[in-house]
Amino acid sequence: SNRVEAWTRDVDFLLRQEGRPMVNLTGDRKHVRVMEADWRNTDKAVNWIKEEAINLTQPFVLYLGLNLPHPYPSPYAGENFGSSTFLTSPYWLEKVNYEAIKIPKWSSLSEMHPVDYYSSYTKNCTEEFTKQEVRNIRAFYYAMCAETDAMLGEIISALRDTGLLKETIVIFTADHGELAMEHRQFYKMSMYEGSSHVPLLVMGPGVKEQQQVPNVVSLVDIYPTMLDIAWIPVPWNLSGYSLIPLLHGRSEDEVSPRGPRPSWVLSEFHGCNVNASTYMLRSGKWKYIAYSDGHSVLPQLFDLSDDPDELTNVAVKFPVIVHSLDKLLRSIVNYPKVSSSVHEYNKRQFISWKQSLGQNYSNVIANLRWHQDWLKEPKKYENAIDKWL
Repeated sequence: SNRVEAWTRDVDFLLRQEGRPMVNLTGDRKHVRVMEADWRNTDKAVNWIKEEAINLTQPFVLYLGLNLPHPYPSPYAGENFGSSTFLTSPYWLEKVNYEAIKIPKWSSLSEMHPVDYYSSYTKNCTEEFTKQEVRNIRAFYYAMCAETDAMLGEIISALRDTGLLKETIVIFTADHGELAMEHRQFYKMSMYEGSSHVPLLVMGPGVKEQQQVPNVVSLVDIYPTMLDIAWIPVPWNLSGYSLIPLLHGRSEDEVSPRGPRPSWVLSEFHGCNVNASTYMLRSGKWKYIAYSDGHSVLPQLFDLSDDPDELTNVAVKFPVIVHSLDKLLRSIVNYPKVSSSVHEYNKRQFISWKQSLGQNYSNVIANLRWHQDWLKEPKKYENAIDKWL
């Protein structure tokens, strides 16, 4: 579903690709281990630290990937088939202060940027939600974060119990955030802070305690940082830069042999739930978002110091800033060319996929994740694809 929905994003139709987001409370006040698979992996990691790592004479690397705090897919049929469920137990939900939960402001549907509208529609978030529904989704998400924190706590405790904590660097991060009903969306696939701004926490020997680094950094910096920790020479041609100087509290003047860290970070996305290739540049207080070829879809500019919730696109108000950031973006990535390549790739891949299905094509495409909408007028949507091809 993800691939076909991404390939067909240029087709002139709107189809819901997700079930409406929902919440579900399970178990009782003693139910701690809600995400059982993650807890099993955490237990494996703890046991490995206590039984294996403690006896090693060489340095070790342990990677633990957790699925939380992802929403859970809803397995049942019916109207909410395929919806994302924010699931927790009373044990974790009671740790959330409902009064402190901020209800995000929404633009009206008519005022939304066209790409945002497409995302909200495909994520099934354009209908009405009560404040209580939104507050619940956010509360359940925070409860899921609390359960994730507890797993990290188990790892730190195991390192402390074995005496390894004082000589181990721990890095905690994520591949994306959760919009949790900000901008009338949940999940990811967005350049808004809720989706693209991820946690990055580091502790260990040499890491300055209790410091918050104000610099913008990127996930591409993790790899050279880990090489640096292991005293492995960092290749000169990487996109990322080691975070060690920042973690040690050293000034930015002490630059690496490769030169100074750039003052910007880049993110891009070309997948489903977004109907245009998307490019984001963060530099200082500015966030610049460009789409497609840079002309057919209007860009967005946000001043994060004045507008942390990213509610006011000031691209028209600051044309000089837009021009400057767009020029910088094009110097990093030729984004109109990349968008064109993605466009051609999508069509080529879709044709190849369609041909591989033969006579089964109509049935398979009608029963992908968007089937709730598709089956109402299948001929209309097939014709729209034929016209696109």
